[in-house]
Amino acid sequence: MAIEEMVGREEETTMHWTCISSAGVGRKKKRLKGGEKTVQGRRETVQEWEKAGSREKELSDDDNDIVMENASFVRNEPPQDDQGPPKVDSEVEILHEKVKKQIIKEGHGHKPAKLATCFLHYRAWVEHSSHKFEDTWQEQHPIELILGKEKKEMAGLGIGIASMKSGERALLHVGWELGYGEEGSFSFPNVPPMADLLYEVELIGFDDIKEGKARSDMTVEERIEAADRRKVEGNAHFKDEKLQEAMQQYEMAIAYMGDDFMFQLFGKYRDMALAVKNPCHLNMAACLIKLQRYDEAIGQCTIVLSEDENNVKALFRRGKARAALGQTEAAREDFQRARKYAPEDKAILKELRSLAEHDKAVYEKQKEIYKGIFGPRPEPKPKKSNLLVVFWHWLLSLIHRLFNLVRRKTD
Repeated sequence: MAIEEMVGREEETTMHWTCISSAGVGRKKKRLKGGEKTVQGRRETVQEWEKAGSREKELSDDDNDIVMENASFVRNEPPQDDQGPPKVDSEVEILHEKVKKQIIKEGHGHKPAKLATCFLHYRAWVEHSSHKFEDTWQEQHPIELILGKEKKEMAGLGIGIASMKSGERALLHVGWELGYGEEGSFSFPNVPPMADLLYEVELIGFDDIKEGKARSDMTVEERIEAADRRKVEGNAHFKDEKLQEAMQQYEMAIAYMGDDFMFQLFGKYRDMALAVKNPCHLNMAACLIKLQRYDEAIGQCTIVLSEDENNVKALFRRGKARAALGQTEAAREDFQRARKYAPEDKAILKELRSLAEHDKAVYEKQKEIYKGIFGPRPEPKPKKSNLLVVFWHWLLSLIHRLFNLVRRKTD
């Protein structure tokens, strides 16, 4: 299925934004500031967003040619760490007397400057015991960190982040002096006093434009505009078949549209936010399908359907992901619902025909496998006679006759 890309304002597309690699929603619920101020004096912006939000395009005939505005996102989660911290063989880089880094996956672009707003995922362990005490991947909430303004216990983590590029994943060794200090952690009782720490951290991305300005300090329109710029840049990467880079941008856009933010919106401002958020989820789903990460694609489409249960693009892409996983009945249900709202769409009809052909092929195969199980019983084959037994019976019969003949003569 292909959907036309929604083009943002020209001045927004020229602004520099760094790439991001994992997504999610905001970690802490914070009150939005300046929400009412944005209504006054911004009528043109509101009208522009309303037009953008109402723009819908038809599905294309060829699903392989996906150029979309309404898209979804990918989660670049590392493997589960049941065995504790990852084993890394790369060279140890000394960033500070108490901070060392080993690169797990290279990033791209440049490094964040001081006061850049960084978004990251990490897992944290106590080094001597390998006890994990925090995991933002599991919580599905990336951390927002402003370099130079981080909390005291995250000073070592901040030093490590400042040395990383967007998309980079690394293992950080942090001394207790730049961690939870002499007293340990009250929030994490399993972090004892003077505990050295290990962080497996991934820098999703960072923002240099609003230096030192957290999402919670932005107005409604600032957050929506920031998310839209990310979405537009993600669409450009998608056109160039740079799926990972595209997903990074979509994930960053979604991070600006977290649940705490959406909960506070209503009316036209909620519609404006959804006009950015839902396309990012759907484009993420398209990327995930191309990467054969079907379960994640289903999750992204389901998020959109929770807001708009009749979204044709979400139903179509979820159906494709389910069909790829062999969930034919669920896929057929999604395609039939999509056809209800787009009865002439050729891509939907093509998928329904494909499912019908698949069902027919499965039936024929099963018929061939079980052929004869319930058919007529085969006729028993005549048993071959044993010549030695026949000869023995004939000899006994002959002796018996001779004996009777001799007996009659004697009488």
